[in-house]
Amino acid sequence: MKRVNAITDVRGIEVGHAQDEEALTGCTVIICHRGAVAGVDVRGGAPGTRETDLLDPVNLVQKVHAVVLAGGSAYGLDAASGVMRYLEEKKIGFNTGVAKVPIVPAAILYDLGIGRADVRPDAAMGYRAAAAASAAAPAEGNAGVGMGATVGKMFGPGLSMKAGVGTASMDIGAGVVVGALVAVNAWGDVVDPQTNEIIAGLRSGKIGPLRVGKKEPFADTLAMLKSPVGRRVLDLAARANTVIGVIATNAKLTKAQATKIAQMAQDGIARTIRPAHTMLDGDVIFALSAGTKKADVSTVGAFAAEVMAEAITRAVRMAASAGNLPGSVEKR
Repeated sequence: MKRVNAITDVRGIEVGHAQDEEALTGCTVIICHRGAVAGVDVRGGAPGTRETDLLDPVNLVQKVHAVVLAGGSAYGLDAASGVMRYLEEKKIGFNTGVAKVPIVPAAILYDLGIGRADVRPDAAMGYRAAAAASAAAPAEGNAGVGMGATVGKMFGPGLSMKAGVGTASMDIGAGVVVGALVAVNAWGDVVDPQTNEIIAGLRSGKIGPLRVGKKEPFADTLAMLKSPVGRRVLDLAARANTVIGVIATNAKLTKAQATKIAQMAQDGIARTIRPAHTMLDGDVIFALSAGTKKADVSTVGAFAAEVMAEAITRAVRMAASAGNLPGSVEKR
């Protein structure tokens, strides 16, 4: 199978998007029809999740059948119900003896401040995303959960930028593949880990009488945090941010090992987003084991961070302007 540099390079993983382009919101479904051993790592101060407790290694269920990433804030968790209905129709789920119950964890991001706040991902949109899932390379940028994603929000929407969803994969040897898919809705800036340069984030400019930043095009959120003007607005900063994503691999993992992979993949966020894991973010990473390849857990985790970092940079580089916010794709 030809590698397409996407999470779908992991055999058995399919991705589907559904979105409302006018409302600038959507959801993305990562499906594993045969089930995948799963773990999760939740960081930041404002997460919105469903079924994450189930992934604790001490709990009964060993495999999930899909993961939903959605916009719409807490309302968007409803999209998982539609995915469950789709999987139930396909007779996929945890066998309880009298019924098969699809196991579908989910995480959401806040995109109500762009587009329309009264339109959110719901069960119908989740169903459409699941029905659209395939092993093809998924769309990036303004698609699915990335429709309403933004970055650089220290001073609100006026100087922020459009972001989106990105994906990447890597063959790490011996036939082991690690893939990532991520929606980037961070409070801070996104940097290229190779050059340490900001590629999307808080822009320099004026907000009312305030001049933000000294250099164009970016003000640099970390630099602004040390400035008097930055300290004055910090208490008013948007509490509506998060990075949510999935790592998938064909390496054989236990739930505890998958959880460790999810933890290590968070390093990819720390390498590309400044600052990361703040009280204003709700970062969540899932990890899926959908294969039987033997691999060292630390090795898989190390490259999970690398692939996550690449997916994050792709998410902003592939984002187009929308909602009166500039994107990066027009500059390419």
